[in-house]
Amino acid sequence: MRVALTGATGIVGGFVHTALRAAGHRVTTLDRQSGWRLGQNADLTGQDALIHCAFAHAPGLYRGGEGDDPDAFIAANLQGSRMLFDDAHRAGVGRVLFLSSRAVHDGHGPGLLPDDLPALPANLYGRVKAGAEAHLAALPLAGCAIRATGVYGPGPAMKWGPLFRDHLARRPIAPRIGTEVHAADLAAAIILLLDHPRPPATVNVSDIALDRAELLGMVNEHLGRALPLPDPADGSALGRLDCTFLRRAGWQPRGMDGLRREIPDLLDAATNL
Repeated sequence: MRVALTGATGIVGGFVHTALRAAGHRVTTLDRQSGWRLGQNADLTGQDALIHCAFAHAPGLYRGGEGDDPDAFIAANLQGSRMLFDDAHRAGVGRVLFLSSRAVHDGHGPGLLPDDLPALPANLYGRVKAGAEAHLAALPLAGCAIRATGVYGPGPAMKWGPLFRDHLARRPIAPRIGTEVHAADLAAAIILLLDHPRPPATVNVSDIALDRAELLGMVNEHLGRALPLPDPADGSALGRLDCTFLRRAGWQPRGMDGLRREIPDLLDAATNL
């Protein structure tokens, strides 16, 4: 299959690019190296599918990623995504997969959040993602918005460097719990949706609910040390993504055991930054 991919050098896009090539797809990357940036028209002639992972934001921030220029943030990410989806429609692209975010659920209360839950964002990031989802859903093409949770993994996805270094230095760490998925497992979900005969309009992607105390306990276990841990966080207000569609379709993320196996490599990456 001929697949156009935006954001191929990003946290998720790099893993998606690798997975696409491994699956035998012919990939056209849309990025600055190819002379394209989000907010410009894209020539999608001859492409069978589009996977849109690109996102313009302040470094390290998604919620709050607009920095001090919300207008530019909206223009690039919302208007730019709408323009890209329109280009896909005009070019006759058969399938569009959009990397959305669990932030579209932020206005909902705690509990299990199903795949088809209507978007209820609570911040600009979520509103931009929800707006792009709505535009895609209104077009007469096979589109799927992928509502992904927090992403971890090696390379650019290694976001726990400061946390690990604070832990090793015995600095105080605030309690926190959140939901996570490995970047390679997210890429596997995207490949599954690309090949699925009838993907849904919206689908959740999440694997584990992870408390910092549990994560840093894995670090202690690997190091054979008893460094102080933060208090367990209160998870009663946590919204958890129900990933029924993907799991029924055969998706099998690595879970806590897989995270535990990766702790040595993640710790090495953190301490070598």
